[in-house]
Parts: sequence; C-alpha cells; structure tokens
Amino acid sequence: MPIYEYISEAPSDPEQSCRICSRGFELRRPIDRAALVVCPLCKNPVKKVISRINTPKITKPLSVTDAKKAGFTVLERRDQGVYEKL
Repeated sequence: MPIYEYISEAPSDPEQSCRICSRGFELRRPIDRAALVVCPLCKNPVKKVISRINTPKITKPLSVTDAKKAGFTVLERRDQGVYEKL
C-alpha cells in the first residue's frame, strides 16, 4: 500500500486545525480509495501533498565482475555491429 502525505489547508492558523494536520501527517491507504478531504481527528479540510520518491543512488559504476554476479551478460564492442561476450 502506498503512503500518502496530507497537510491542513490552513497551516498558518493553528486555531483552525489540530497539531497533527497543521504539521502534516502520513497515511497508508489502498490505491483504489479516494483521497482524504478532512482530517481524521479534527475534521478540518486537508490537502494531499506531492512528495519526493525514494530512489537508490549508485555511487560507482558496476564493474564487469559485479554485473556477472548480478546475472547480466556483459558484451564488449569489437567492430561495427559486432559484439563479443566477456
């Protein structure tokens, strides 16, 4: 299930919203369910926040031995359109 982030539509006014939705909160919900429109605690309007995704960072290029250990076939270009398996 994906994690969605929500924040109060009036984050600058603490009297209108609870401390949870004024700072923002995460909620795990199925994809087929509609997005929240009100805070589950204080029932004030909230909006869904577009957040960054987590992507792995590759610190160095894979070596030939690392690629072979991972199950890839490593080819080296020998001529125009001719490749040799290493």
